[in-house]
Amino acid sequence: MSDEINDLVRQRIEKIEQYRQKGINPYPSRYRRTHAAEQAKGEFKENEKPQVSVAGRLRSKRVMGKASFAHLEDQSGTVQLYARRDDMGGESYDLFKSLDLGDIVGIAGFVFKTNQGEISIHVEKLTLLAKCIRPLPSVKEKDGVLFDEFADREMRYRQRYVDLIVTPKTRQDFIMRSRIITGMREFLTHRGYIEVETPMMQAIPGGAAARPFITHHNALDIDLYLRIAPELYLKRLLVGGFEKVFELNRNFRNEGISTRHNPEFTMLELYEAYADYETMMQIAEEMVSELAAKLLGSMKLEYQGSMIDLAPPWQRASFVELIKKYSGIDFASIASVDEARRAAESIGIKAPGKMGKWEIAGEVFEEKVEPNLVQPVFVTDYPRELSPLSKSREDDPDFVERFEIFIAGREMSNAFSELNDPFDQKARFEDQVRKREAGDDEAQMMDYDYINALEYGMPPAGGMGIGIDRLVMLFVDTASIKDTILFPLLRPEGK
Repeated sequence: MSDEINDLVRQRIEKIEQYRQKGINPYPSRYRRTHAAEQAKGEFKENEKPQVSVAGRLRSKRVMGKASFAHLEDQSGTVQLYARRDDMGGESYDLFKSLDLGDIVGIAGFVFKTNQGEISIHVEKLTLLAKCIRPLPSVKEKDGVLFDEFADREMRYRQRYVDLIVTPKTRQDFIMRSRIITGMREFLTHRGYIEVETPMMQAIPGGAAARPFITHHNALDIDLYLRIAPELYLKRLLVGGFEKVFELNRNFRNEGISTRHNPEFTMLELYEAYADYETMMQIAEEMVSELAAKLLGSMKLEYQGSMIDLAPPWQRASFVELIKKYSGIDFASIASVDEARRAAESIGIKAPGKMGKWEIAGEVFEEKVEPNLVQPVFVTDYPRELSPLSKSREDDPDFVERFEIFIAGREMSNAFSELNDPFDQKARFEDQVRKREAGDDEAQMMDYDYINALEYGMPPAGGMGIGIDRLVMLFVDTASIKDTILFPLLRPEGK
């Protein structure tokens, strides 16, 4: 902290002591307000003096002798305040003049219109509700553009509470996030889905290829894992007779941090009995495009300089076709792992020796294909080797009924026609176990209870997961996932 800020903090603490000496409590227990700022302005009537009581943070102040102007801000917006010594009394007016930007105050008075035509509140009573000891970052506006905001991006993430105070777009972005989640919930419940909750601590992590976080339960003396996905529990509910279920869930994966990855993230997962991946395509198209139309006013949006059109129908293209188109490699005609490795290396992609043919294809897809998938596209027909929980195609068992949605060069969703054959599922789990024993710590573990559930019979079903954080990135036009998570994981300061 700079010496200048230290001095300001000391001055504000001294004010608190002065207030206490005068019998003013700078942190009272409660305040009853009657209106939000925008509501108060809506009470204005010509030739009347409607009484209101508002509360919020002081964002500007201009003292002019015996009269002063200020702006108070709450979640609804801002309202101008007009304070005059003759109306408030000397002691109360002196308190008003001593306030600092950032202080939280309660204001009682009447609504009127100034000579300049701005609807304002004529202050009759002032209550200090919380003294802001630390000065807020400077925010200036010129020609409608904010600049010199909370400029240190890392500090914006570390002190999100300050970022929310001084950066209007941050507040609006997280309101948008909330509305997206609410919209998804409404979309699914309207279609007969029920919302459920499944365990976050699991004895066997499953449902995705990821490294889990490990914890320990003292009373049971067992290791547990923070879930990497709720999938296997949600499909147990299909076995139990629930035909349409969804969960808006937090998942945890012990992986790297980047502009697209946070170890703790939010997913929507849904499963529907007697459906398939074609059903999931329809749901995804309708849900995302309707959300855009409702929340953004259009199915077209600008993202990082590109215009994205979310209007259905979205393009469909197979995994193998896209790799051939953008890399020139036809993996369908490659017979051996060595040949696949040589082909990948010929275009600058290294493939570790433990990788299989289709895992190498997955690396090629990530490097050469994904950046080109700007408009919405369903990538279909993934290899069975990359999809341990998806039902094989009847016409070609080496490929599965699976799609991933890509928009703006990143994966947004993953969906299957769900595998419900307990014998096939057990064989795939055993293959995953062999990979895990060979050193792949993201391979899945054997889950005998899940096999047991399938042996009771799970109906044919479609299932889908949608990454909430990445969808919000698209809707609010940000390149970093940290801008969509209120408190992203960061390395502790000083390390």
